Amino acid sequence: MNNTNRVAVITGASSGIGEALARTLVSEGYRVALLARRLDRISALAEELSSGTIAIQADVTDRDSIVAAAERVQQELGGADILINNAGIMLTAPFASDKRSEHRQMVETNLLGAMTVTEVFLDQLRAKKGDLVNISSVAGRVAPAGFAAYTATKWGMNGWSESLRVELQPDIRVMVIEPGAVATELSDHITDDESKKAAQDYRDNVAMPPQDIAEVIAFALGRPKRITLNEILVRPTVQSM
Repeated sequence: MNNTNRVAVITGASSGIGEALARTLVSEGYRVALLARRLDRISALAEELSSGTIAIQADVTDRDSIVAAAERVQQELGGADILINNAGIMLTAPFASDKRSEHRQMVETNLLGAMTVTEVFLDQLRAKKGDLVNISSVAGRVAPAGFAAYTATKWGMNGWSESLRVELQPDIRVMVIEPGAVATELSDHITDDESKKAAQDYRDNVAMPPQDIAEVIAFALGRPKRITLNEILVRPTVQSM
């Protein structure tokens, strides 16, 4: 496909997969809107990438901020051809712990946040006959101990995406990307000490770089519109789970 001037909106673009994806898509000719809470990071990234890249401070749990972001994307870039729901948090801990507020936070960010962003941008995607990419996880297929709330959000993401595929096709392609362990800062924010140590050890010894996932997504977006890579599971070769 000809990527020139196609507009991609990336949530959670300040680090990890989102940042790597922004770099990859700009290098392939896309214009990119970077959405994240940390304006300083995405502003620096937008300045570095230039090429029609804009930075918009937005929080996926705040619908008003997403509506404002969508208005800027429409006015400054002509609307979104691609929406990539990448924003997410991973605050793993035993379900019986005292982390109830973190469990709720994951649901509100990972699942409800993606649903809100998609609802707001849906008219733009329809107008462009565009692509919706939802970043799920291998935890949308497996459910290890200590991941109960996190896996609930990712299994939910997969089911929601499959229903959207049926509802929105053929005008909008729906893709779900399920990464295994990726070397990002997600594990740094875990507050349960045992879970944090386990996640950081896994990241340091097993995880793949975010660039690997960015390249897979770019490949999927570049396929002819007559086909859709609906579900892509990508794990480090050494990962057992």
